[in-house]
Amino acid sequence: MPTALLGPFAMALGGAVLAVLIGWQVAQWTNRRDEARIKAAGGGHVAAGGRWLPEGALGGAKGGISSELLAQVRRIHISTKQQVSDLMAGEYSSVFKGRGMEFEEVREYVPGDDVRAIDWNVTARMEQPYVKEFREERELVVMILVDISASGDFGTTGKLKNELAAELAATLAFAATRNNDKVGLLLFTDRIERFIAPKKGRGHVWRVIREILDCERHGSGTDLAEALGFLNRVVRRKAVVFLISDFLDDEAEFEQPLRIANRKHDLVVFKIEDPRERSLPDVGFVAIEDAETGRPAWLDTSSKKVRTRYKSSTTARARDLQVRLRKMDVDLVELSTNEGVAAPLVRYFRSRERRA
Repeated sequence: MPTALLGPFAMALGGAVLAVLIGWQVAQWTNRRDEARIKAAGGGHVAAGGRWLPEGALGGAKGGISSELLAQVRRIHISTKQQVSDLMAGEYSSVFKGRGMEFEEVREYVPGDDVRAIDWNVTARMEQPYVKEFREERELVVMILVDISASGDFGTTGKLKNELAAELAATLAFAATRNNDKVGLLLFTDRIERFIAPKKGRGHVWRVIREILDCERHGSGTDLAEALGFLNRVVRRKAVVFLISDFLDDEAEFEQPLRIANRKHDLVVFKIEDPRERSLPDVGFVAIEDAETGRPAWLDTSSKKVRTRYKSSTTARARDLQVRLRKMDVDLVELSTNEGVAAPLVRYFRSRERRA
């Protein structure tokens, strides 16, 4: 090396070493700071957007699986698999398509080919017509967001709302898996309870079902804004998003995150409810309790005025949600614990296919 270059080279080498040392010191300081925060928060993980997640939120269910839970997982697995095979084999794939057309190859033109597909550059070089061929990029990322708050532990027809939500999520996961799509899961209450990154495979559906049934929730309320905000931060690529909830939350709080999610993704909302949430029976005085706040109250169901006001209030709330979602151009599918999953899903898939 020429002597004239030794000085600049030595300075550059010294600068590089200094930069490495400074970077190492900064990394050490950052690690110590994060450890201190974790201890102060009582343990946990940092989400992609800087939010703190509960311990275990990024992992799977802990410990073994009980025989009772295994039987429940198998029952949902078998029933949803059968529903997808019998009823929704074609509907899902025809409604939710891939991200677009991807170039595959150039081949010689044959009579009957669309002249708009001619590749004029290749045609000029080869001195005979060639056309471009494309294939649909079929693979999708499907995110299933499930509200597992305490209000879902309610049902008067032999099935709880949370059980219907689990069956619906499993059915959607199966339909996506049959089409070779990646499926991810986000369980939430008033916080993020569990996040499972999108993956392929039928074995992954088993895990999705188990997580929904076996996730030990730390919150009791519902925060749709938190769940949608987390989704918007961690899922950057456009996805099909199925949001499953009873929507017993303040609509003003989640409207803006819902609007953002709908702009970024193909969003479909599934509202779960029980018939008794729409109207009260005439059974006299009953003790009731808010499942999410624990606040108790007495209700005189023998009063026609009370029953009428209750029905008017719930009907107005349901209509308000319908109007808000329609203005945002978000599809809404309503499911009840007395009907099941298959019929509403098929109706929705077919109506959406007609609109396409």
